[in-house]
Amino acid sequence: MTSRRPLHIYCDFDGTITMKDNIIELMNTYAPKEAKTIIQQVLTKDVPIQDGVGRLFSFLPSSRQKEFRQHLVSTATIRPGFEELIGYCQTEEIPLTIVSGGIDFFIYPILAGFVSIDDIYCNEADFSHEKIRIIWPYTCDSACQNECGCCKPSIIRKIGQSHEKVIVIGDSVTDIEAAKLADLTLSCGKVLSDECQSLGLPYKDFHSFHEVIHILEKEWIPI
Repeated sequence: MTSRRPLHIYCDFDGTITMKDNIIELMNTYAPKEAKTIIQQVLTKDVPIQDGVGRLFSFLPSSRQKEFRQHLVSTATIRPGFEELIGYCQTEEIPLTIVSGGIDFFIYPILAGFVSIDDIYCNEADFSHEKIRIIWPYTCDSACQNECGCCKPSIIRKIGQSHEKVIVIGDSVTDIEAAKLADLTLSCGKVLSDECQSLGLPYKDFHSFHEVIHILEKEWIPI
């Protein structure tokens, strides 16, 4: 049997683990019309992610923190097969790290019971001012100048091991830089798939995490 390098999976949250992007959901529900322009500028990469996300949350009053959290927790839908993927990774001893440009105040409660907080890398919210301010614990390292906010490639470089194969799971612009470091990207969004195709990066499309498990079983895990 040919030995294979162990895997490390880095999985996005908004639009990947959840069926929709929770930041966009929050802005569409509570922010003024100007937010839609900023969202579009981020998606088209005309505005850096860190700048755009920071500006979006500056529209929202800190006093409504509980309401915002409850809205997102009650409306978020977990993509089918995620719980099974967690079990599969535990059985096969594959590290599963959540890397997200989302914010702790809604990611933690949505993922409660699924993933340990220690395995989640995301941005943080400061509610001590009149409007919400975003804190960036995982900004770009010296190898990245894209103002990612939560810089996924920097996290991969920091916690990954040289002997590991990197699997990136995502859907959109926040996953493109990470995809450039991946041995394989699994995409559930047209934006990321189109970018991978344009850049010649190895990728496969999926709709449910059941498909992700099938891909891992078929291509990466020895029988």
